[in-house]
Amino acid sequence: MFNRAQTILIPVISVALGLLIGAVVMIVSGYNPIDGYGALLKGSLGETFYIGETIRQITPYIFAGLAVAFAFRTGLFNIGVEGQLLVGWIASVWVGLAFDLPKIIHLPMAIAAGAIAGALWAFIPGILKARLRVHEVIVTIMMNYIALHLVNYLVRYVISDEQNTTDRVPESASLKSPFFEALTEFSTMHYGIFIALAGAIIYFIILEKTSTGFELRSVGFNQNASEYAGMNVNRNIVLSMVISGAFAGLGGAMEGLGTFGYGFIHGAFSGVGFDGIAVALLGGNVAIGVVLAAALFGILKQGALIMPLESGVPTELVEIVIAIIIFFVASSYIIAYLLQRFKKGAQ
Repeated sequence: MFNRAQTILIPVISVALGLLIGAVVMIVSGYNPIDGYGALLKGSLGETFYIGETIRQITPYIFAGLAVAFAFRTGLFNIGVEGQLLVGWIASVWVGLAFDLPKIIHLPMAIAAGAIAGALWAFIPGILKARLRVHEVIVTIMMNYIALHLVNYLVRYVISDEQNTTDRVPESASLKSPFFEALTEFSTMHYGIFIALAGAIIYFIILEKTSTGFELRSVGFNQNASEYAGMNVNRNIVLSMVISGAFAGLGGAMEGLGTFGYGFIHGAFSGVGFDGIAVALLGGNVAIGVVLAAALFGILKQGALIMPLESGVPTELVEIVIAIIIFFVASSYIIAYLLQRFKKGAQ
């Protein structure tokens, strides 16, 4: 029972310590932490427009977190979520622009294109890992840069007429909703949040309720024992990376079809894929944990945009808070040790 409570307490304590140390940094820097955190909450949850923007921020974070967490749970470290997200983004926009179909067909097709593109991009490091034992961390990191420049080439020379942006996807392939625009005072919130929550449910079902998920987790835990038990280790390694990449590609589709509604030249990485590592880590690699961690990141990222205007606190302070939170989660064994000592002292 204590171990189960410990898995919940460690992220909660990490967040609390991150916010506490962030407050200390504000005080040392000459800012009022009450004003700073008050502005953060106001900028993320204080008005309907800000709430809509926060939910929009949460959507790709859920998919990025699920992508990283799925690989983690199956013994792999997918650092290529950023690249997989970008190729999913451009693939979904491409399909959105290339076809003229009813929305009931066009939108699912465009979303599926994003998932397939992300899956195919992740297939490459997966097959290299399975067949040649090339470490997936190295391959996925390098493929992020390939994805970035490939996407920029496609935007400029294939999907558009040497422009920095593509045309907007038609309404038949758009996740935007007039209902949400009216409800949230024309924020960029879209239907993608429901797809992201459905993705979390699918993640849970695959890993916890299917024989395939059991095999994937077994291979991640011990490849030799899994092979001895008759499982196809190589197939499961590839499948794990493909599913992880599909989640990442869906995150890109949410951006391409929802948040922005078009593709554009990326001068740098979006950062969502890399933040997905922190989301998965904070969420304990479980579905509900990833959703809650993504919500926290969405609140922090959106609220940080208003902090300089309302309280004068620079947005970089939120990055410091996030870094401290991740530091404590990564050092969870220290918190676990202190909790154990506290438990023994209380007995």
